[in-house]
Amino acid sequence: MALNSLPLVAPERKVSGFHPLKVLHHFRKLIADKEDTEQVFHIIEATKGKRSHKQAWDFIRSPEGQRFIAEETDIPAMLDDHARWADCGPNTVAAHYIAFMKREGLSAAGLVAESHKWQSAEARHADLTEWYFSRLRDTHDLFHVLTGYGRDALGEASLLGFSYEQNFNKGILFIAYAGARQIMKVSGTKAPLYAAIKEGRRLGKAASKIAHQDIATLMREDITEARARMNIGKPEVYRQCLAILESEGNRREDLTLGGVGAQAA
Repeated sequence: MALNSLPLVAPERKVSGFHPLKVLHHFRKLIADKEDTEQVFHIIEATKGKRSHKQAWDFIRSPEGQRFIAEETDIPAMLDDHARWADCGPNTVAAHYIAFMKREGLSAAGLVAESHKWQSAEARHADLTEWYFSRLRDTHDLFHVLTGYGRDALGEASLLGFSYEQNFNKGILFIAYAGARQIMKVSGTKAPLYAAIKEGRRLGKAASKIAHQDIATLMREDITEARARMNIGKPEVYRQCLAILESEGNRREDLTLGGVGAQAA
């Protein structure tokens, strides 16, 4: 079915508010097994409120949103087609993105597959609102590349702070602060982890919406120029925290949130 033939909101879609008891229930399961990323999706669904939906609908109705809907670009397929970006220079977003994905052993399709473990494609709402939320998921690793946040535990948590100010899902913010608390508990660090989350929020609020960009055009931009155009600042507090953590003998690989960051954004 063509995207432009889908309704804005499917009749069965419910726009609910914050459900704290449900969030707490699924967060306890996540803490018990950090690789149980299904719990992240439950948390997000329990906190995807009216503000998130309003932003989705405003974008869908905008000229840019209407153009992207008409184009029907498969973002994961486009991002995973590394040959498509072979003529891009070494400092383009595409070059940095491909290097990041190869280094981390990731693919855009892989993130989609993870999300479908929680809810199959057939079970998702057939509406443009779902298209928008899928766009947020599909651009997650571009968030990493453009912001400079790594896939270490604090990088994922700080990026969730950034992402909250981009999409207003309270579940993401909850996981960000809970993640910082978990890192502090495990490491006993003196690093100002909550300040790193706060910095992520400040940077995300100041920046243009990454998921609202023309991704094909963005990939060909010089990354320095793209960051300046979108007003994406440098995560200095995050880097300071990493230095403190490492000076205390904490290895990045020992401080993990499992698959939390990628699923939550």
